[in-house]
Amino acid sequence: MATASEERPVLVAIANPEHAEQLARTAGDLARATDGVVQIVSVVVKSHESPFSVYTDDAILEQYSGDAQETLDRATSVAPDDVTVTGELVVGNSVSDGLLTAIERTDARALVIGWEQRRGRTNAVLGTTVDRLLERAPCDLYVERIGSEANGVDSVLLPVAGGPHVRPAATIAKAIAARNDATVTIVSVIGADVDSDVAQESTVDAQLALEETPGPSVDVEVRLHDVDDIVGALVDEAATHDVLVFGATRQGALHRRLVGSIPRTVVHRTDRTVILARAGDAVGGPIYRQLRRLVKVP
Repeated sequence: MATASEERPVLVAIANPEHAEQLARTAGDLARATDGVVQIVSVVVKSHESPFSVYTDDAILEQYSGDAQETLDRATSVAPDDVTVTGELVVGNSVSDGLLTAIERTDARALVIGWEQRRGRTNAVLGTTVDRLLERAPCDLYVERIGSEANGVDSVLLPVAGGPHVRPAATIAKAIAARNDATVTIVSVIGADVDSDVAQESTVDAQLALEETPGPSVDVEVRLHDVDDIVGALVDEAATHDVLVFGATRQGALHRRLVGSIPRTVVHRTDRTVILARAGDAVGGPIYRQLRRLVKVP
């Protein structure tokens, strides 16, 4: 009989075989912590305007899934070999529809997807597919920036300011640290609008989230910065770490500073690995709008 973790796989969406190893590695880290499984998903799109819309899903998979099948095969071949990995082709009216269907059918614990950073004016924050998943996916969602991979990991930076996304952010931070025998550094900031009690509480909550996350224990450091230039302190801190894990924050002054300036000075100006975490139980509403602002291209 399958265990609970096996019944709820970690899904990883692969559309480009060149991104397969990076994303499958992250999904493997999440699954390894709970002896779970990774399911790689590649979507065959059947749009309403396409002549293929009259075909059944089975017929489409049988006759028109060549590129998607090649991508799936490549992703499966480069996935971590110490976790159970399966692959599946899914038909959907769009990539997001196909992934949402896969999440519902498998009752996935999490979904890992890639984000290719593009500058310029656009109404989409990360792209139509990722935006829709941020808004609707009913599981923990991890968005990893494609192309910026750490060459070895000694330290994972986890900036915190409270909120529901601390849990999934702590989960992936611990999973990556455990694989690499690395340290998780929790950092919070004290400033003119944020008192020391609030900042301290944020770090305590993050430590508890790390302790409660399944998997082997990891070394944890906690740093509080008492400075007027909160953004500058975090930028300096980020430069000494290999991976940055961000989540949305609470409303208020600290939220405004983190969400407003961190993307311009850290996410979009660093070559570090960046992962954005969104909790499955915070789908939609104001929390989603916060996360959209978090990754807004300047």
